[in-house]
Amino acid sequence: MNTRLALNLRALPTYGFGAKALTWWGTLAFIAIEGSVFAVAVGAYFYLSALAERWPPSALPGHWPGSVMLALLLISLWPNLRIESLARAENLKAVRSGLLLMSAIGLVAIAIRFYEFYNLPIKWYVNAYGSMLWFLLGLHATHLITDVGDTLVLTALMFSEHGRGKRFSDVSDNAFYWYFVVGAWVPLYFVIYWFQKG
Repeated sequence: MNTRLALNLRALPTYGFGAKALTWWGTLAFIAIEGSVFAVAVGAYFYLSALAERWPPSALPGHWPGSVMLALLLISLWPNLRIESLARAENLKAVRSGLLLMSAIGLVAIAIRFYEFYNLPIKWYVNAYGSMLWFLLGLHATHLITDVGDTLVLTALMFSEHGRGKRFSDVSDNAFYWYFVVGAWVPLYFVIYWFQKG
């Protein structure tokens, strides 16, 4: 029995960027799921505030850690956009530098969040407000830590023999997820530090 080659696909690329990559669609689905979790959490926060005569029942947390976080995350959008385009161009040297910068930015953001947790004026177990405050900050911190961890792993990979091919697509997907981390913090910032009732 002779085998006849119907279609030779050897010349096709083994990876792609953006919507051409399966991992991008997985990241998009993850963002949709996690975005709905953020929406439900904020909804719960407003629901509890509607039941209370005064919200928050104690002083709002200090604004400056959250404001510094907001400024840092908004500033990080430019190098993140840059690293995404460098990854698509498969510029290894520039991608390495960009990943080092994004890793540093991420680690500073995590340090700010841990400082904020340490200095919050209310514990999570005191009342519903304390629980929601810690939950919202913790929810964002989890996503922040996850993305920074991914960035650190990609940085190590790009400085190894694996820093080629599909890894550039992974860097692009990681940059895509960072937009979600930044975008999620903007409404949370205003809910946590500015919303008051009564």
